[in-house]
Amino acid sequence: MSAPAFEHGLVLGKFYPLHAGHQALIRQATAVCERVTVQVHASQVESIPLQERMAWVRAEHPTVRVVGAYDEGEVDFDSAAAWDQHMTVIEALLNAPVDAVLTSDAYGAELARRLDAQWMQCDPGRVATPVSGTAVRADVAGHWWALSAPVRASFARRVVVVGAESTGTTTLSRALAEHYGTTWVPEFGREWTLLRAGGPEAPWHTGEFDLVAREQSAQEDRAAATAPRPLIVCDTDALATTLWHERYVGSRSTSVEAYAAGRRTPDLYLLTGDEIPFVQDGMRDGEHVRGWMQERFREVLAAQAVPWQEVRGSHAERMGAAVAAVDALVAAGWSLKDPLG
Repeated sequence: MSAPAFEHGLVLGKFYPLHAGHQALIRQATAVCERVTVQVHASQVESIPLQERMAWVRAEHPTVRVVGAYDEGEVDFDSAAAWDQHMTVIEALLNAPVDAVLTSDAYGAELARRLDAQWMQCDPGRVATPVSGTAVRADVAGHWWALSAPVRASFARRVVVVGAESTGTTTLSRALAEHYGTTWVPEFGREWTLLRAGGPEAPWHTGEFDLVAREQSAQEDRAAATAPRPLIVCDTDALATTLWHERYVGSRSTSVEAYAAGRRTPDLYLLTGDEIPFVQDGMRDGEHVRGWMQERFREVLAAQAVPWQEVRGSHAERMGAAVAAVDALVAAGWSLKDPLG
């Protein structure tokens, strides 16, 4: 095997967000360089945090050195003063000289000259990988193919269906996922009820709800990372788990609530109404507290910032209201959480 052509290569960009074009550039750098530094340059006015962008690159390219900084210099490649400003940031992030600069755009020639390195232009005009950060920001769904799993996990819209026992959360959430042709995340707590020692009859403990909240969240994140479109539908979440702790343990849990508070919030909650008949499926025992649970869900959802809507009536009526709410979310683009600015 021949030795790499260069000792130390540099790739830099905004990675706003990381996309397939960036990925190809970094892979090319690792193929021709003994070691690679990837610099992530952000601005305070941009809506994706610097650390999140750096985490994306590290997750996808664990062998490269990833560093980052805020660079508020003017983007003007014809201005020597602007270049001087950018070079102050670039050179401060380097831990050793570079002998190769890899870019797609033509600014790489001047950057390489200033670093006394060789410029390697990769995919000029983005012919091989027709994507740019600007294009992704303008149409996330249309460029979903160009986003890696960590980026998808950040940007997938999350709709969570919650409700008291036997109010149709599973039926509605699964039907919504099928309607939108996307991934459905089932309720892990139901699975755990069958797996746990003693089954549904044994007393519940706080540690079990910690486990359920974390596993439910892990399944949600995996679904977001692999969904065929930027939308997933979940049957419950960590916030709902805090209420189930109240229901089964008889008190609130600081650990479960702290975990739920630290989670990424969904984009929409749908609360299923308790006006439909209670159906005993062999696991349920909460008909006597269903009204109390419904009211607790209303209280908790009203106290948090995520939009929510209660859906009632027949399955068709619930689906109609739920689809209208999700359609409004999709039609709003990315403005509710605005991850892409």
